[in-house]
Amino acid sequence: MNCPSCGFEYTYEDGDLMVCSACQFSWPKETDNRPYILDAHGTKLFDGDSVIVIKDLKVKGASSALKQGTKVDNIKIIEGDHNIACRISGFGKMELKSEFVKKV
Repeated sequence: MNCPSCGFEYTYEDGDLMVCSACQFSWPKETDNRPYILDAHGTKLFDGDSVIVIKDLKVKGASSALKQGTKVDNIKIIEGDHNIACRISGFGKMELKSEFVKKV
């Protein structure tokens, strides 16, 4: 893992920390092995996160669109093109693409 401070590629572990051998910057080791996806801005999304829809989305079979700014709580990461399963009040259960949401 490259140093987040200077970008140097040679780092080492020191207990629960990673240390850069060039600038001596230290940061916590990433130990989170949970599955994740990336939102529209490249932020990691995990099961249980809350997101906001970033553009109006047409919903097949619904009389109205899912509006930009709609908050969705407690998402679940799934496999496939539509990689977020959720429940939205007024629409019910649905699946969204991560490219149309951002993390709250």
